Amino acid sequence: MLTYRTFDYWDEEIWNRARPIYEEAFGKHGAKSTAVIRNMFRKQMIFLHIVMDETENNPKVVGMAITGKLKAFNSLLIDYLAIKKSYRNQGIGALFVHYIKELALTKFDCDSMVLEIEATEDPIHQKRIQFWEKCGFHLTDYIHDYKVVPEPYQAMYQKLTPQSNITTDGKELFKHLGNFHRKCFQGVKSNSIKKANHS
Repeated sequence: MLTYRTFDYWDEEIWNRARPIYEEAFGKHGAKSTAVIRNMFRKQMIFLHIVMDETENNPKVVGMAITGKLKAFNSLLIDYLAIKKSYRNQGIGALFVHYIKELALTKFDCDSMVLEIEATEDPIHQKRIQFWEKCGFHLTDYIHDYKVVPEPYQAMYQKLTPQSNITTDGKELFKHLGNFHRKCFQGVKSNSIKKANHS
């Protein structure tokens, strides 16, 4: 049985259980350091979501996500989402996204969702785009180059209500995404920041 939990505060034990999945998926590029994640919680910028497999006596974390609000659009940003490698291709990711979508609507009072994804022809990246499209997201045309990571990115969005004011202009979305990422790092000692991250 799968269960889901969401945290709006820093919990060292929970993070240590989610961290291996986070690093497995994002550790080589794109991962924010633990110091930055703690800083984001301190600023009340983010939520940590986990999926747990409780079919055995020892429940284990099999998926994690970090989200935050883009207040200008009343939108929930999915900053990271990953499923443990041995649990992939079982539909767990889609169920997890659905859980987060319901939270966005019912608890966070958001009417749209946003994420950013690598804009390359790499088959793995193309497969990720297809996954998000199946989850109801739309790819914008604009391609953004961050200064600190080699891959270009595109934004994807999803309206959760007809009244949503989320822009479909990728360039405009990246202005707000960039502001979000910059705020993540403000107040973190430079020697605590690992090389990863958007700026």
